[in-house]
Amino acid sequence: MSLRDEKRESVPDGVRRFATTRWSMVLAAGRRDSPDSRQALATLCETCWYPLYAYVRRRGYRAEEAQDLTQEFFTQLLEKDSLGMADRQRGKFRSFLLASFNHFLAKQRRLARARKRGGGRLPISLDFQSAESRYGLEPSHELTPERIYQRRWALTLLERALGKLRQEFAERGRLQLFEHLKAFLGGEKSTVPYQEIATKLGMTEGAVKVAVHRLRRRCRQVLREEIAQTVAGPEEVDEELRDLFAAISTQRPRQGL
Repeated sequence: MSLRDEKRESVPDGVRRFATTRWSMVLAAGRRDSPDSRQALATLCETCWYPLYAYVRRRGYRAEEAQDLTQEFFTQLLEKDSLGMADRQRGKFRSFLLASFNHFLAKQRRLARARKRGGGRLPISLDFQSAESRYGLEPSHELTPERIYQRRWALTLLERALGKLRQEFAERGRLQLFEHLKAFLGGEKSTVPYQEIATKLGMTEGAVKVAVHRLRRRCRQVLREEIAQTVAGPEEVDEELRDLFAAISTQRPRQGL
């Protein structure tokens, strides 16, 4: 066994896997701008574009203006030589994205227009049709643009984790179980008694409690995996997890999260 192999064997599996996550791939590419890192960045942007839309709307822009600005920002980020801006000093993708967007807004002398090059096609799909209806559900109490960005970022990752869990249960033919148990994923105690769910599913109360425990444990794992895609190293996952829950501490997310 070579020294390199010995070192590899000494590294935990989770750390080795982390090296292939999306944001770490972008950072590793740097100015080389590899196709893999570009695709990784596109996937991150497609996942997390809405928090920026909510951010610019809270800054006072009209819906049409916010759509144009968000669209043009991602067009420039993905199709111009923007990966050179990504470095480890910026750390988390969340921080990099907001800093880049603020820089973009500061340079705008007029409203960004819909993209004309390439037949008007964006390199990623942004569902603006649902964006404004989603924004209408944001808290009506005063939140700064930065707070609403952080809050929506946290909820986006939580929603993705919930979606993955739902898919896992569906693939195992246990979707009904998931739909009944997802209410227990919130930080507060569910109002539905264990026994009531047990009766509906033909299970014992003890079996339901075990299933809830396993679901919560798996949810934490999936959420950490989602967070890992947006930070530069495994040592940042716990810190980002704390920041995300702090961002939503003023209002619990919907959908049983």
